[in-house]
This record gives sequence, C-alpha cells and structure tokens, in this order.
Amino acid sequence: MRSSCKRFLTAALLTCALVSPTLILKAQDGQPATRPRRATPQEWPTTSTSEPETPPEIEPEVVRLTKEPFIRIGLATGARSVTISTTGNVLGATDVSEQPLPLELARVRIEARSYPALPAPTPEETGGVQTASTSSNKPAPATAPAKPDAHTSSPSPKTERDAAGGVRLTSRAVEAQRGEALYAPGSTKPLLDLRTPVVFAPVDSELNPVRYNEKPYRGRLEVFANTKGTLTVVNVVPLEEYVRGVVPNELSPGGWPELEALKAQAVAARTYAVSNLGRFAAEGYDLTPDTRSQVYGGRSTEHPLTDRAVSETRGRILTYKGAPINAVYTSTCGGRTEDGENIFGGAPVAYLRGRECALEAGEHFASLSLRTTREPAGVKAAEHETSARDAALLAVHGFQLPARLSDEWLASNITTEETRDLLARVASLARQPAPNVGADAARPAGFATTLAAALDGESRGATLLNGADVEYLLAFRDADEVPQQNRADVAAMLREGNLALLPDGTLHPKQPLTRARALRSIAHALEGRGLLHLQKATARVGANNSLVLRPASGKDLGATLGADAYLFRAFGEALFAVREVQIVGGESVVYHAGAGGAVDYLEVRPAASGAAFDHDSKYTNWTETLTPSGVMSRLSRSIPEVGTLLDLRVRRRGVSGRVLDLEVEGTSGTAHVRGGRVRSALGLREQLFVIDRAFDENGRVSKFTFTGRGWGHGVGMCQVGAYGLARAGFSYEKILKHFYTGVSLTKLY
Repeated sequence: MRSSCKRFLTAALLTCALVSPTLILKAQDGQPATRPRRATPQEWPTTSTSEPETPPEIEPEVVRLTKEPFIRIGLATGARSVTISTTGNVLGATDVSEQPLPLELARVRIEARSYPALPAPTPEETGGVQTASTSSNKPAPATAPAKPDAHTSSPSPKTERDAAGGVRLTSRAVEAQRGEALYAPGSTKPLLDLRTPVVFAPVDSELNPVRYNEKPYRGRLEVFANTKGTLTVVNVVPLEEYVRGVVPNELSPGGWPELEALKAQAVAARTYAVSNLGRFAAEGYDLTPDTRSQVYGGRSTEHPLTDRAVSETRGRILTYKGAPINAVYTSTCGGRTEDGENIFGGAPVAYLRGRECALEAGEHFASLSLRTTREPAGVKAAEHETSARDAALLAVHGFQLPARLSDEWLASNITTEETRDLLARVASLARQPAPNVGADAARPAGFATTLAAALDGESRGATLLNGADVEYLLAFRDADEVPQQNRADVAAMLREGNLALLPDGTLHPKQPLTRARALRSIAHALEGRGLLHLQKATARVGANNSLVLRPASGKDLGATLGADAYLFRAFGEALFAVREVQIVGGESVVYHAGAGGAVDYLEVRPAASGAAFDHDSKYTNWTETLTPSGVMSRLSRSIPEVGTLLDLRVRRRGVSGRVLDLEVEGTSGTAHVRGGRVRSALGLREQLFVIDRAFDENGRVSKFTFTGRGWGHGVGMCQVGAYGLARAGFSYEKILKHFYTGVSLTKLY
C-alpha cells in the first residue's frame, strides 16, 4: 500500500503558511521565489533603492516573480466534520511531513479531535528539545482521544540556556493537542488519528479532481484542526487556476458576455489576490472564497469564455509606481465611483479616485447613433404638438400627405376632397367599404359620423349608446349645436378619444375642421383599433454597432433604420421629430417596418436607467421604503441610543454624491453614521441615495423612502460598467485605466 501511495501529490509544510509569508520578487543567491505576502505600495520593492526618487510621471520598473505563486483559499474555517472525495478510484493523502498515509479511498470523512500531548523526550534522547506541538503521523491509542470540543492550546515546553549556551528541557508539556480523525464511509471507527495537517490530492487531478463536500477543486486540499477546535479546509492552487475560479463568479459570462470586460475582471482579480496574499496568514490561508476577499467557486464554476479571458491576460497585474494596487471593485457604481478614503477611511489612495462610469466628454454614448435624412416637420405652434407624429404614422400607412408639414398647412380647413381621400384609406385599413362623403364630413359632427362608417361600416355609437348615455357624454358648452343625426357618433368618438374638444371646452360642431384636428382624429382612431401595425420593443446595441429590438415576448430581432425614416424622441411626455437619436440600451421603442423590412417609423423613449455604462444592471435604480421604527431597527447596532426617530438628514456627500455623513435625530439626542458604514448600517444596496418622507396627520415622519443607484461599496472598477465600456469598443487595458487612476499594466511573471 505504501508503494502505491508514492504516486500521490505532496504538500509544503503548513507551518510555513502559518508564519507571515514573504514574497521574493526576484530570485536571490540562486533560490527560487516564494509565495507573495499581502502587500501595500510601501512594502513592495522596486528595482533600485539607491537612485533618487522616480518622478511621478515615470513608471518605475517592476521586478517580477520567477514563477507563478500559489494561493491558499480558506474554504471552511469552523467545520466539525468535512467530506473529501474524488470521482476516481484512489484519493491520495499525505501528512505535513510529506509522508504518504496508508489510505486508498475515493471518499473520507474528517472530524476535529483533541488528543493528550505526546510525552516529550529528553534532550539526551533527541539531541535537542522537542515541543508538545511536534507533529506525528503515528495513530494515537484507542483510548487517547479527548472530547471533540476541547479548545486547549498546545504550548511548547519551558526551556532555559545552560552555562555553555546550550538549551535543555526544564519542564514538559501537559496540555492537549488538536488533530483530525479520518473515517471511511459509513464507519464509526477512525482509520487514522492525526496531530498534523493532512493533504488530499487524487492521482489524476485533471480527470478526477479532489472534492470538498462534493464540489470539485483544482490543486490540493489541506485539512487541519484550528485554534477554535474545529476544522479548516484550504484549497492550495496556482494563481491562474484560482483566477479561473473567481472571474465567472464575480462577472458572469452568461449575463455579461464581453471578452474585454472579462479580461479586465481577470486582471483586477489577479491583482487583488497578489496584493492581499497573506491577509489571513494567522489562520493558515491567504484569502476567503467570499466577498470578504473575492467570490471563488472552484472548478465547477469555470467557463470557456472566462478561461479565455484568464489565459489571454496571464500574469498581468495593475501597478502604481511599481507596486501592485489593491484592486477593489464594485458591482454597479450607479453612474460614478467614489474616492476610496471616503468609503474605507485612511489616507487618500492615488489610484482609487472617483470616476464617471461613462466615456470622456463628447463621447458619452455607447455606440449607436441612429440618423435619418428626413427633415423634421416645421411645426412650432402648441396646438399642433402631436401633428408631426400623427402625419408620420399615417404617411407610412399609405396616406397621401405633404412631405414636410407647416403650421400654416395644418391650421387650414380640410376640404371635402381631402376628407374623402383620407377616409377611403381608413376604410381600406379597416377592411370596410369606402363611406359616402358629403360636404358635412368636413365639419366635426359630420366627420365623426363618416369616420365611424369608415371604421365599422355602421354607427357604433347608435348601437351601443342609449339616449341618456349620449346626453351624458355630450355635456360640453356647445353640444346643443350637434345635429341629431350625428349626436351618438360624436358621443362615441369623444368617449374613445378620437374626437377632441378645443381648449375652451367647445367643439364648434358646424364650423370647418382643420387639417390638424382631422389628422389627430384619424391617427388616434386607427392606433386605438390596432390598425397601424405598430410594434413595441426594447432597444439595445448589438454586434458591430447594430440595432437589436427585443419584443415583450419573442426573440431578439436585428433591425435596420430606413434612410428616410420618421424618427421621434420623447422629451418628458411629448414626442418630437428629430434627425438623430442615441441608443445606449434599454430604451422603449415603438416602430413600424416597411414592406422591405427596414424600419420606416421609430419613436424612442430614453432608458429609465440612463446613459451610464452600468445601466444594464437591475440595480442601476432602486427604491426602499422603511418606517421610522424599521430604520432604527437597522441602525441600532451602529449608533448609540437616541430615542424615537424623528428625522434623517444628509450632512455630507462625497465626490460621487454618496452619503458620507448621515445625521440621525431622535427624541433623546442625535447621532451620526459616517463613511462606508452608511450602507451597511441602513442595510441598503448602496449609499448613493436621496431621502423622501411621508408625514402623518400630526406632521411626524411616517415613512422614509430611499431612492438610490448602484450596488456595492462604489470604489474602484465598476463591473457592469466595464461590460458597458467593452460593448462600446474599449480594450480591457483602457477599461482598467479608466477606473483606476494612473496605473500601469504589468507582466508579473
């Protein structure tokens, strides 16, 4: 069995990891580089210490590692029992002294144990001092294990120096030791009792990786009893393989499938790992697999696109003045990031400055500008506000209208011939026979009756409304002037919105109808009946700067705007004819496609999420409403007692608009929440928000509504913003330098 175990992978001494690790950036005296430690800019050496300080505008040369470092990720830190397995036939194990253990299983259960200290041999027996913490891979006696919850430490025995300068033992250790018991599946009898960390790795790690609680990981797994009397599980893996397990969990390739954004994420993740190595060294590992460090999911979360991003940026990190930066990043920055010291405290960090999540001035829009050669209608009069849209909708459906409208033409009375032509086209769209058009059809009352015939072939009002209904609906000033034969049709058209009163509340039933009013009635009626074949969708920018339309139900559709299309954009509630409109993604659009498939009519309403490059996130905008008691329940752990909450006031904001000083006023005093604690204290997604209040009948605040943007701490690279910049054509290097001020992209190994 021992000979077969020689195939197993071996591990470095865990005791080396428990000492603060040191990074050798450059091999010295022929020795290979060791694992990096957590670094600050001051701790990383540069290539020269004797030369004058390098001018800020010149990037110092960065000394590089001789080989890729390993990362220790603390997958678990307080487990009583863990299961280590592999899908292969043999699970290899070694102890910390690199001796193969007599173990050939595909699955093993490990429990934390505590054992009495081993007898300490005399100096004469060993030639030196052996402490109670000296490791051993010999199984303990069956009666040796103590209770699993023992937390006693294992101090070294007391020593003293003799006259000759040597060391001799003066007392023996009597405290208990921590360790692990290994069990085969279904067994209650330990296979092994160990006082030393145990390292697991399968014979074929590529085909049959080692698993912790059924989840596969690259590299090896170390399990040891910690100072709390529980088990710590550490995944030891090369840096690049660690980054492969981080990127898809920090920026999903399914939700944000832009290679340059994923490459930026890979560089940021690698840089963060390098600059934070040894952060948890006292606990036996470097980083955690969660948001305290970076979210790491191991082998099962890897993805081909993120693997490519990691491979194409291999060894590259961000540096500032020759040192790796602390590359923090945030999910959704809400349109702009914040200065690092305002959130994390401490001195200002030159590369963590507040930045707009957008292009430079004059280049704010992602990529797609839609243009038309058609001149906008020359309409200026307020009473013709909807005329340009009305005419455009009718024109793309075959109505014969002037190429360019004017206020003068719209204000003129419609002729009988024009009415006949317009209503004949209405009847054609409604699949009805053309109505008889007399001279009275050019007046509001007669027009209502003739339009009803064109739409339905009969009078809908006369069928569906009785006399009382008609009189009830015709309660306007000059309703008595409406001829009896037209009253039901006028009432029905008013109810459906197809006929509108003048601003003074009159209809002027017997006066000629203007062209603007006629076009408004026809367009509204056809749109209301669904006869204009308009489609609704959400716009986004596709590959190669193309327009993609996503209907409420159905697949994305590639679209092309006709050269002379009618183009409208909403400003507030009103739509205006324009020559150009920008698409950033998320805009609501209404469109009509012509016979050739090209869009000949398009109206665009701005995206609610705005034009910042993080607008694709569902957390770009959010609201949360809390009662005063609800607010105090959240704040209770962050502020002293102030009594019943009366109000919240923002006393200071950062460069991005984030709340940096929130005053809490209560019935018995005031308190403040400052810096990055604001978000966590209130339990909100971000601290970029404004506060609205609702009051009760006594004038007291009954509800606070927080309206905000973003998700996360808001410092460093905006992950969703990186995706937006990548879609706009930015390279990963340009994305990183956009969010981190003054940095350089450096090849570390």
